[in-house]
Amino acid sequence: MKKVLTAMLPLMALLSTFPAAVSAAAGGGGEQLDLTNHLVGFTALVVFIVAYGFVMAEEFTHLRKSKPVLLAAGIIWAMIAAVYAHHGLPHAAEQAVRHNILEYAELFLFLLVAMTYINAMDERLVFDALRAWLVRSGFSYRKLFWFTGVLAFFISPVADNLTTALLMCAVVLAVGRDNPRFVTIACINIVVAANAGGAFSPFGDITTLMVWQKGIVDFQTFFLLFVPSVVNWVIPAAVMHFAVPDEQPPASGEVVTMKRGAKRVIFLFLCTIATAVSFHNFLHLPPMVGMMTGLAYLKLFGYYLKKTFDQRAAYKRRKTDLNQLELGDVVPFDVFKNIARAEWDTLMFFYGVILCVGGLGLIGYLALTSEVMYVEWGATQANVMVGILSAIVDNIPVMFAVLTMQPDMSMGQWLLVTLTAGVGGSLLSIGSAAGVALMGQARGLYTFFSHLRWTPVIALGYAASILVHFWVNDSQFSIPPLLP
Repeated sequence: MKKVLTAMLPLMALLSTFPAAVSAAAGGGGEQLDLTNHLVGFTALVVFIVAYGFVMAEEFTHLRKSKPVLLAAGIIWAMIAAVYAHHGLPHAAEQAVRHNILEYAELFLFLLVAMTYINAMDERLVFDALRAWLVRSGFSYRKLFWFTGVLAFFISPVADNLTTALLMCAVVLAVGRDNPRFVTIACINIVVAANAGGAFSPFGDITTLMVWQKGIVDFQTFFLLFVPSVVNWVIPAAVMHFAVPDEQPPASGEVVTMKRGAKRVIFLFLCTIATAVSFHNFLHLPPMVGMMTGLAYLKLFGYYLKKTFDQRAAYKRRKTDLNQLELGDVVPFDVFKNIARAEWDTLMFFYGVILCVGGLGLIGYLALTSEVMYVEWGATQANVMVGILSAIVDNIPVMFAVLTMQPDMSMGQWLLVTLTAGVGGSLLSIGSAAGVALMGQARGLYTFFSHLRWTPVIALGYAASILVHFWVNDSQFSIPPLLP
């Protein structure tokens, strides 16, 4: 490793000798180098594109998506820091990267708590109980198609769209594994519904969460996107309905009993959301402070479950074999196991993406992009394109780039970009975490090309949701955002 670092020093020194123009950083009072025509800028762009190529190819390479972006972030910021140090600005890059890390820390802590609660509900068998109920309900394929879509749409605003999609897909596979046609269409419907449902809630998608935490749109304003989100899902679903087999699947008698405290964990999660919203709206604190406070609710409840856990007493009370005891009387609750089961690869991926995009922003590429998209094209065309890009590239770096550019737009336009970034990923199976996950869960049944066949119908819903947003939220296009 020492030899590698030694070998890199001449390269870093060479890069730092290229000329760069110095300009005042916007609103910061510090100095920012324009590196857009600099070798470091070109190299950083190539590094990011290559790294994101590996992210998009994760399904085929099985290389976790966090690895390439973590490496890319380190390389990009090392090159930037070397150039700034050469120009006598040794602390400018440090201050910039600290700003990006602060944004990541708020997102990280918020998501960590949300993931912990989801894992706690999963460990208490909340989702398994829901799945078992749906499987034994005796719905026809068409009823199940609509029921899983409705649940995906309304669960994803509270949970994340990935968890929601996986849960609904488990139901579809359990009921219709012998009917591949139904599984394929139902999975497409679930992806579209989960992404659409997440678009009108600050908790439904990472992009909406980022917009809310940035303070641009307040909590209740997001719900103005409810009707456009419904349109985005219902139109493709109505067309796909006629392709769903009109048959009755075999019923199942599976019954799953939730573990002790499951309902109280759900209640505490709702209390945690209320705390986060209250802290942000009334106390003007970052939402993650409320979420971390809510984590204390779960930890204290976990302590209560441990203290009241008595396997011997439970055995005497039930007078039966230990294997048949009420779940939760036998298995104690451990909150730290739920924290450990968080999607750490996803959390590390967010770190890499935020720092990569932040580095490209400091270089000057985001300012150029903002000039082209939001000045030359106009806000509407730019925001529609954001959704299309989200189908090819993950919506997280796209939305973070928009937030970093912070173009001068009305509230209606900020809601539009929130909508398009959230639902645009439904156009392709690789455009959202829900789609990628379901390709793995329903391997061979739900594929890239099976989704692609329905892309024109999904695009119709995408266009209709945008038009409906302009219609029902017309008054918002004259209102400035909360932050300039």
